[in-house]
Amino acid sequence: MLMPGQKTPELTVPLVKGGTWSLADQNPENFTLIVFYRGLHCPICKPYLAGIQDSLGKLEGLGVNTIAISTDTQDRAEQTTNDWDINALDLGYDLSIEKAREWGLYISAGIGEAEPEVFAEPGLFLVKTDGTTYFTSVQNMPFARPKVEEVLFGLGYVIENNYPARGEKV
Repeated sequence: MLMPGQKTPELTVPLVKGGTWSLADQNPENFTLIVFYRGLHCPICKPYLAGIQDSLGKLEGLGVNTIAISTDTQDRAEQTTNDWDINALDLGYDLSIEKAREWGLYISAGIGEAEPEVFAEPGLFLVKTDGTTYFTSVQNMPFARPKVEEVLFGLGYVIENNYPARGEKV
């Protein structure tokens, strides 16, 4: 489990749009928002990512860089982009199971033909500009993720009030 104030694991993934995304290369004004999603097979991920995509302007206005990442292959990630109309949100793929575990994500075995053999369950992380963990939310099920509106509200408060990370041992 990543603790607030702890340095995050390194993270580099290929992007559906081409090139690679690396956490080390991010230089946001305030935070980097990393949304780990289950993949193309997940019907709950589709509206969740759409909500994130619809909020990109507000996130950028708060000085937040945003990416969504899955363990899906390139083909499945490209299909996600096309089928779900996710074209403004950076979409990373090929997250290794080992790297997912480093981030504290739950790992599931696929059930049924639509699911990959193994994949990571959802998580949402806010990373400070110094590369340390600020906020984590990890689920072992596809539902009960933080609502985008609540994240935006919280970010506004945090930034305006220079609110420290909570749960950090002192």
